[in-house]
Amino acid sequence: MAYLMNLIVENYKELLETKRDPLVDKWLFMHSPIPVFTILALYLYFVLNLGPNYMKNRKPFELKQAMIFYNLYQVLFSLWLCSHVLKVKNAIPHFLSYTCRNTSSNQEFQAMLASGAWWYFFSKVTELLDTVFFVLRKKQAQVSFLHVYHHSVTMIGSWAYLKYIPGEQGLVIGFLNSLVHIVMYFYYFLSALGPKYQKYLWWKKYMTWMQLTQFGIMLAYLALIVVMDCKLPRALTYFFVTNVIIFIYLFSDYYRKAYFKKSKAVISQNEKMEENNMKGYPNNGYSLTKTLDDKKKG
Repeated sequence: MAYLMNLIVENYKELLETKRDPLVDKWLFMHSPIPVFTILALYLYFVLNLGPNYMKNRKPFELKQAMIFYNLYQVLFSLWLCSHVLKVKNAIPHFLSYTCRNTSSNQEFQAMLASGAWWYFFSKVTELLDTVFFVLRKKQAQVSFLHVYHHSVTMIGSWAYLKYIPGEQGLVIGFLNSLVHIVMYFYYFLSALGPKYQKYLWWKKYMTWMQLTQFGIMLAYLALIVVMDCKLPRALTYFFVTNVIIFIYLFSDYYRKAYFKKSKAVISQNEKMEENNMKGYPNNGYSLTKTLDDKKKG
């Protein structure tokens, strides 16, 4: 208990002592937590209450063109976000060589990190539209706890990261997440194009595997930071670790329910059909011999 209290105090002091770029406070939504928490409150109210009630006795909106544009935009935006790392000369070697020992003194690298972090936060604000589209299309079953929690925490977390505890850990987390989103939104883009593209969507379940792999890499990286005693904000590391573990649990639970149970149900149904056929009964429950006799009488 004493160790835990000491850890909390140390991280609180570290949070107060963290040097933050005053320029960040001048950026959109960054001066105060009020705008971002207002966005969150409006989002939660709409997707959990106002939206479902409004759509209750209405036909779902089609929104095909809007969905195509939105998903293509997210693909291109995620690609552009990943390209930030390549804009700074020797950014990757610099990151691997220096950032574990102390906070990088490379001003160009730090500027890229801050700018990329704000655009990453902005992407999390725009991604709230995922849920809004679900509600307007009357796909409320998709508005699960995992979905709403994921969108809410990533938006608030990315804002708090840039505002209070910036650190090089965010580069790895943001880069991996943006890579995954390129693939994910490309899938949604193909899906929005219509039925004739359904044959190209056989790899849906592998997206969850890809997300879980992403979280596994993140967790390994964060564990390495702790083991190597890297001179990076510990509060940020613990925040990331906590959320990565929660996401691994929630996404694993989703995968198990969506695919394992479905597979078992299909296997069970096939076994029952085979058993009926062996007994001389077709799938509708009538005797196969009785069906043939009826046809002869007809």
